[in-house]
Amino acid sequence: MSSVPSAGQVRRRRVFYIPGYDPIHPRRYRELYRKESAEQARISGYSVTLKPKTTKGPYGWHVSSEQEGVAVAADVEVLVWSDIVRGSMSNTIPATYAQLVRTAWTYIASGVLWRLMRLRKGPVIAALYPVGMLLAQLLAALLLVWLGWRLGGLTGLPWVALIGLVLGLAAGVYLLRWFRSKDGTFFAYYLMHDYAYSARWRGANPPELEARIGEFADRIAEALSGEADEVLVVGHSSGAHVGVSVLADLIRAGRVPADGPTLGFLTLGQVVPMVSFLPEAQRLRADLHFLCTRDELAWVDVSAPGDGCAFALCDPVAVSGVAPARGKRWPLVLSAAFTQTLSPARWAELRWRFFRLHFQYLCAFDRVGDYDYFRITAGPQTLAARYRDRAPSKSRIDRAVSKYTDMGAA
Repeated sequence: MSSVPSAGQVRRRRVFYIPGYDPIHPRRYRELYRKESAEQARISGYSVTLKPKTTKGPYGWHVSSEQEGVAVAADVEVLVWSDIVRGSMSNTIPATYAQLVRTAWTYIASGVLWRLMRLRKGPVIAALYPVGMLLAQLLAALLLVWLGWRLGGLTGLPWVALIGLVLGLAAGVYLLRWFRSKDGTFFAYYLMHDYAYSARWRGANPPELEARIGEFADRIAEALSGEADEVLVVGHSSGAHVGVSVLADLIRAGRVPADGPTLGFLTLGQVVPMVSFLPEAQRLRADLHFLCTRDELAWVDVSAPGDGCAFALCDPVAVSGVAPARGKRWPLVLSAAFTQTLSPARWAELRWRFFRLHFQYLCAFDRVGDYDYFRITAGPQTLAARYRDRAPSKSRIDRAVSKYTDMGAA
């Protein structure tokens, strides 16, 4: 049974964080939480301490915090699918270029690309960036091949021209390999793999992700049968649409007890339309339609126009064309308003670091507003109580844009 002293208050919390398409070991999220929570605590005047986790599960940490005179204990667990991400990444340069062709064809031929551009140009530009960068790399490599052949041909000797062609080919291959080795700077291969992952299945979940969604649901269901006052699921970037399906499955199966912990769902920097707009995304569209009416949870969606990698302030249910005629409750769409919650100096430092800004939701704000990741995950209020009287952002986009609005069986 819950030990909440009064409605909306928290002493014990379970947090499940679902990362986006990220091949990196989940320890990065612990270190990010440790560093940024300490900075936010210093700015906001509360305390946060991290310790080794006290719960089962593959990876997580324990948080002790005192905020507003209340001591709160939170166990944070990362729901890991980075192994699936790594397995989906092409191992060769030619395979990546084949991904490029398939992905571009899927989004262009289906008309999805044009509809996404009607929502936000930023994430569409981010999606086109790896295409342009990879093509530029290929063009540079082909230029080296042509130069080798051309320079060798100037001698008028066929065997010299052949040597020039071979040297040009070698130089071109070396350049392509060099670009790939520096992808930690360019992010072209990484982003290509990201967009190709959903495009390959035209919006459907691949079998390995469906299996992992079931495992995530089991972990959360176990927490919902425990002694926590709140179970909070956080989905960041691509993790948002994974979280939608996990929670829809849990509620459909009757695994959210009425007398159990409060259930909160926080989506951050979501890119749901990149998947829900695709032709075979009936599963996700059905889950969005189902989840938006449920009273078993509170769902808050936070994004910021300054985040060029997210569909900022786009209601993922409404823009996907699956909002019911009546009874829609979620999500509550809010802005993290980077230009207001970050000081001018901090904003100037970060505004062109697009990938860093996409993670700002998990970081400290030096002019924090009503969104504070560490108050939400380690503070004394449930997500529902914290935003109970909050109106949605006036700048939200809630018109239907998707061409595909058919849904699978709910």
